[in-house]
Amino acid sequence: MTITVHHLNNSRSQRILWLLEELGLEYEIAHHQRDAVTNLAPPALLAVHPLGKSPMIEDNGQIVYESGAIVEYLCERHGGGHLVPERGTDDHIRYLEWLHFAEGSAMTPILLNLYTARLGEAAAPLHPRISEQLESHFRYIDDRLADSDWLVGGKITGADIMVSFPAEAAVKMGRAADKPRLAAYVERIHARPAWQLALAKGGPYAYA
Repeated sequence: MTITVHHLNNSRSQRILWLLEELGLEYEIAHHQRDAVTNLAPPALLAVHPLGKSPMIEDNGQIVYESGAIVEYLCERHGGGHLVPERGTDDHIRYLEWLHFAEGSAMTPILLNLYTARLGEAAAPLHPRISEQLESHFRYIDDRLADSDWLVGGKITGADIMVSFPAEAAVKMGRAADKPRLAAYVERIHARPAWQLALAKGGPYAYA
């Protein structure tokens, strides 16, 4: 049975398409478009899962949501062992940290920055803290790349798949101009043939 990806334009589901291409798996895309006014996901996603979020995948009757869970699931079930450091090693601990850093830490100030931008002056008291957190998290990625092209063990892993979106967001927000390693990291990701194939299949992507 072919894997189906519920893909929302300009969203974190783009990295799931990238992962599937890195794994060389066959998949189908169910395209969903954001509302042109609200930028929110369409109600059609609610028919698949009560939270109505993307990414989601369907695989052999199993619905899996949450990006990190999808990355772990696909690597475990579909031959992605080369993208996961050996369990029990220090690299595996670092891998888990970065895998969950992407959503658990990095995305919080990114989303706060997005949402408060709609509030105008009412959000002014929050801006310094949000800005400090954006700088802290993006600098953390940049520092980690000081001695390696990739986040863990000197080679690409599922952690890079996950961190790709906040890294792309940093560039899009203009916050990588003083972080050359982070900027080069995004360029390296975008140069990968698998990423290019995912982009062609996923459609226009604001973070490309």
